[in-house]
Amino acid sequence: MNFPLTTRFSHVKPHETPFEGEGLRDFFLYRDLGIAQATGGKVLAQLVKANHAPEQGTGWHRHEADFHIVIMLKGWARFMYGDKETLVAAGDCVHQAPGIVHYLFDYSEDMEYLEIVSPADFKSIDVEGPCEVPAPTPWVSAAATS
Repeated sequence: MNFPLTTRFSHVKPHETPFEGEGLRDFFLYRDLGIAQATGGKVLAQLVKANHAPEQGTGWHRHEADFHIVIMLKGWARFMYGDKETLVAAGDCVHQAPGIVHYLFDYSEDMEYLEIVSPADFKSIDVEGPCEVPAPTPWVSAAATS
């Protein structure tokens, strides 16, 4: 049986899609991996990394998405998922269940993660949080510690 081709081959090299500050959050940089275009908008895959120290974090929100995972590549990030604090460190994979209320409130200077979401044009909706959120850890520059 022949199935219609709904996606296409994609191969993106690092120099072809640099990190840019034009994403959901201004304190992160985003690198598009070309998957949204290759899948006709079915899936988004992007690298996300820290741009500057956390101040307010993401705020409480949820996503309208069918599927959403975060794979931490470098560093760490602290999330609230509902009323539970969760440390996500390099090598960890988190499946953010559809509609889960969460808050990314702290992360390391070297934090970088791979985010895969479906659909590619998922929505982020601000919501009331279920609890207080801990304060982020201040970044200490290398110059200040020498």
